[in-house]
Amino acid sequence: MKQLLIALLCATALAGCSSEYLISTNDGQLIATDGRPKLDPDSDMYIFEDTEGREQAIPATSVKQVIER
Repeated sequence: MKQLLIALLCATALAGCSSEYLISTNDGQLIATDGRPKLDPDSDMYIFEDTEGREQAIPATSVKQVIER
């Protein structure tokens, strides 16, 4: 019983670490991300990991807003 409780607590903690975000673009697209997108000030691009685990980038000028899901 104690091991089950510990396993459930660990699973809950891991699930809470990563949130899904949506990037809304100026042309109306919604892009789902795994984790919060980061703005790179040098390139003026949002860097993020998509829901399939690939690293992507989008120009900040194309982003209307970033929404936590």
